[in-house]
Formats: sequence, C-alpha cells, structure tokens
Amino acid sequence: MRKYSVGAEPGETGTHFRVWAPAARRLEVVERSPTSGAAGKGHVLERSADGYFAGHVAGLRDGHLYSLRLDGQDRLLPDPASRSQPQGPHGPSQIVDPSKYAWSDAGFPGTPERGQVLYELHVGTFTKEGTYEAAADQLGHLVETGVTTLELMPLADFPGEFGWGYDGVGLWAPTRLYGAPDDLRRFIDRAHQAGLAVILDVVYNHLGPDGAYLKSFAPQYFTDRYQNEWGEAINFDGPDAAPVREFFVENARYWLLEYHFDGLRLDATQCLYDASERHIVADISSAAHSSGHLLKKRVYIVAENEPQHAEVSGDPAQGGHGCDALWNDDFHHTARVAATGRREAYYQDYRGAPQELISALRWGYLYQGQYYHWQKKSRGTSALGLGAHQFVTYLQNHDQVANSLDGRRLHQLCDPALWRALTTLWLLAPPTPMLFQGQEFGASAPFHYFADHHPDLARLVSAGRREFLSQFPSVATADAARIPDPGARATFERCKLDHREREQNAELYALHKDLLALRRSDPAFREQREDQLFGAVLGPEALLLRFLCPGAERLLLVNLGTELNLEPAPEPLLAPPGGHEWQLRLCSEDVRYGGTSFVPACDEGRWRLSPRCASLFEARPRASTPHSHERSENDADKTASNPAAQGASGAG
Repeated sequence: MRKYSVGAEPGETGTHFRVWAPAARRLEVVERSPTSGAAGKGHVLERSADGYFAGHVAGLRDGHLYSLRLDGQDRLLPDPASRSQPQGPHGPSQIVDPSKYAWSDAGFPGTPERGQVLYELHVGTFTKEGTYEAAADQLGHLVETGVTTLELMPLADFPGEFGWGYDGVGLWAPTRLYGAPDDLRRFIDRAHQAGLAVILDVVYNHLGPDGAYLKSFAPQYFTDRYQNEWGEAINFDGPDAAPVREFFVENARYWLLEYHFDGLRLDATQCLYDASERHIVADISSAAHSSGHLLKKRVYIVAENEPQHAEVSGDPAQGGHGCDALWNDDFHHTARVAATGRREAYYQDYRGAPQELISALRWGYLYQGQYYHWQKKSRGTSALGLGAHQFVTYLQNHDQVANSLDGRRLHQLCDPALWRALTTLWLLAPPTPMLFQGQEFGASAPFHYFADHHPDLARLVSAGRREFLSQFPSVATADAARIPDPGARATFERCKLDHREREQNAELYALHKDLLALRRSDPAFREQREDQLFGAVLGPEALLLRFLCPGAERLLLVNLGTELNLEPAPEPLLAPPGGHEWQLRLCSEDVRYGGTSFVPACDEGRWRLSPRCASLFEARPRASTPHSHERSENDADKTASNPAAQGASGAG
C-alpha cells in the first residue's frame, strides 16, 4: 500500500512508481547506469482514467537511478516527486528507502505551543564546510545559548552549487549540496537527542526558473489567473486543481513523516492564491498537525504573510487557516528604524518610537487595517484576538540582513549599547523570538543574496537584485561595486560563519545566554502572557514594560536615547507593589556584557535612565518599613482651616 500519491516507493522485490501526467499517452521508467548515466531498460507504467501512471518495477531498489520518458520522446526527465537528485535537478532521480535509517528519537515531544526560541539557519553558510554533519557539531552551542527550535532555510533541490533555497524545483528531494538524505535524517536525529526541535522552511508559492519539470508532466500545476512576482502561480483552485493540492499537501506530510521534522515555515503565503471554500494553507496546516498525531508529538506551523492577514493563524472553526504563528515584520521594521534612524523604502511607515515598540510587543502587527503609505492601501487585518506567542519577532532574518547595502547585520549598523538595549527588550518580551544564525555572538559575516545560475539567467538575477535594492536611497546612491554579484562564489563564501567569534565576542554571547535563561526560568517571561504585560512611554526614546505576574512582578526600563531623569515620575507602572521595592536584576550596560558601566536607575522613587540602556528590576519585599512622617497634600488645607491644629504644629 502506497504512502503517497506520487513518487517512487521501494518494497521487498522492487519499487512502485506513480506519476500524474494527464496529457501523456505513455510513460516509462528508464533505468540509468550508476557510473556512466547511460539509459538502460524502460518499463511502461499503466495509465488510469484520472491521468495517473502507476506500476511496480521489479529489481529497482534503494540507491538505483532512473528517469522518466513521456510518449516515447528521446528526452529523459527527472521524477516530479523524486526523493533524491544526486546530480542536481537536471540529472536522473534516485530511489530512496526511508526505512533503512534507524531513528533514535522515539519520545521526542516536538514543539510546544509556548516557550519557543527559534534559530534561522542556512546549512550552506552556517559552517565553513556547509554540511549537515558540520552543522550537527554546533548543536551543543545552540542548546547552551537557549535555542529550542532550529528553522532550516529551504532544502528542496535547486540548480547550481550554492543558493538560498527559495528557487527550489525538486520539492521532494533534499538538496545534494549539504549531504545525502540520510545525512539530513542524522542531523535531525542528533538535534532531537540534544533536545532541539527542527522545522523546515518550505516554498509552495512558486518554483524556481531553472530545473522545474512539473509543467512537462502537467501544465495544470500552474495558472495564469493570478500574478506572482516570482514566477507562475500554482493552481490551487482552478480546473484539475485536486491533484495539485494533493501534491503539495502530501509534500508537507512527507517532510514530517519521513524526515521527522517538527514543523514547517510556510514562505510567502499571500502568494498561495486560492479562492476555494477551504484554503490550501488550511489543508497543509491540518495535514501537518495530523502527521504530528501519528508521530505522537506536536508540530509547529509558522507562516510568512507580507500583507499581514491574521486569519492565517486563526482558529479553523472560525474560518482561520490554523497556523501556529506568524512572522511579524512590523516589529522588525520599527526596531530597525529605532536602531538606525533610517526611514527609507518600506521602513517609511515606521518611526521607531517607544509607542510602536510597546504596541508591536503587546498586540502583534502594528498595521491591522490602517492605511499604509508605502503600498498606498490599507495593510493587515485585526489580530487583537491572537496571543503574543503567535507572533514570531526578530531583529535579523535572511531577507532583512541581505537587504542592507553590504549584507551587514543590524548590530553593525547601530551603536553597540543601543543594540544591547534592543536585544534585551526583544528577548524578554512575550512574543516568540527568532535569532538569525550567528546573531547570538555578533557574527561579522555578512549575509548576501546569492544564487548560482547559468550565465544568461545569472545576468538577469543580478540585474533584478540591483533593481530591487534601488528602492533604498542609501543603496541607490552608493557605488554599484558595493552590491555583491549574487552569482559569484565569493559572495556565497563571505557569508560563512566563523564560530570562533563566539569566544571573541564572549560578552555579547553572555548577554544572549543570560536573557534566554531568564526567559526560560522566570515565570514573568516563561509563559508569554501578553495579558500580564503593560507598557508606558517615558520619553521620546524611552519606555517601560511592566510584567504583572502574581508573585513575580518585573519592571523593564528601556532608554534608547540620551540620559533621562524622571523627576517627577507620575507613571503608576513605575511604582513597586505594596510592601516591595525594586531591585536590579540585569542591565544591558553591565561590563560583563561589553557595556561601559551602569548606574542603578532608582533612588527613593527618583529615576535616572542611563543612555542606550535596558534595566530589568524585580519586586522584592522590603527588609523593613520605616515609620512615615510624611504629610498628605491635603494636610496643609486642614491645618489652614483649623487654628488649633496650626498651633499644635507650631508648638512641635
């Protein structure tokens, strides 16, 4: 019995093949030589009325190479659902038997709804070697940092020797560039043994421009009824859409069941065009969560949605699509403006103001239906019903780092003290944080856009990249030579991390570890309770967050500007609980974290906020309560109207 509707599934005596090719009259599986690649014997599959070709081929087993031939043509094609492309997407497909890998992760619980600390990772640049094996050797450091879940950038096979992975074409074949399929399984197995979950970034909104053979088998995979900026839109709601939907839904299940991924990140869901009664994202989310039940663990589905449609993470019973969390670009954009002061291109609708930071951390999207000048239309839908844990926040990610002039990271574009303060605010707030590889130790490696294509396509990609970056005046006016060529191998090589910087930048690394340890252990932060979070603006560049957690009240003061004295300080959220006082717990300007010094911010209720500094206080019982001899504001009025009292006062 088959597990999936398409692809090659090996058994005891051979392999069963199934391919959807509704316009074809004949389809053969052609054996390929493992040494020369020469075509060998062909095996005709049986056609059914629904356009599927299927059949068992005796003798073909794990590791054997094959191709497909349509209608007797000379041209040999890879399987649209190939499980491996050892010679790249244009080469022959390879049979993979997933049962041959012996897993050791039984009982791994998956990804809980709350408590996640995500870590976005590109396997090819995470280490010098750029392999699954080398990446696995760094897992212990990620556990030490406080990471809980790895988010791997796309792995679907793509042409060339390097790339981001968003131009994938072999959607069922993990790219051969980082290792064999079992090397990926071993990496995930080792991650689970270390206590780390692993989710995969999948791209279902388009296929890459080179090496995509789906259309050769069925033009119905695509539609011209929608405009997609990256290529042809996938046909999820038109004629013959049912097999297309099945192909992508089963692909999501495949990564979870056969590779034990603990969830998925769905790329650009706004370009998954679907006017069906039930949206394709809802089908993918439902199938993924059902796969988790089969594996006896909880899976985690994160969605990117640029127009900020909150229903993508809504309850399916109320018309939502059932994803667990959403990327929140709004937080990144306002934090970036706060860090750099630049409001160019798509940052123009953000001021980096304390109010924006508070609102993004409390309510998620800043734009939930208001007018958005950059796009000259309203942006977003109401997300007030979503919890803070349903928003993934970040100060860096692959897109935003690459969209700077030299691929520089945000910590390289702002004052170090300001970066520490923003990091403290971000990592202690309720939303789910995501670090970008190397961020925890202040990596100096840039992250450029890189893609290895044949020369004609490479020239188009390079020109397109320059055109995209021209929306930023700071880039458009710069020397064109400073924009790296995406197709140059040197562009790719410069992005590789140097993990020795973890020791070189030990102070920044210590700050991240301490903040994530607090997030993990302190009840005020651990539960991600947005209903216990309250904020106030203290000045043009200063704010506070008050965590009203019973028995564990916390106060976070953040000043992103110059020194600020709050005297008077008529803000009730500054006051400690009755019978308590504020004691400093952590300060981003501590010398341990690379700061110059820090000054306690509170002296008998008078507050002095150090510049570019975040300070965390916890409420602790006062050692003793002195007798009060203070007079109320009304005492003077009472004295003035009572001569006896006035005399008594004078006699004292």
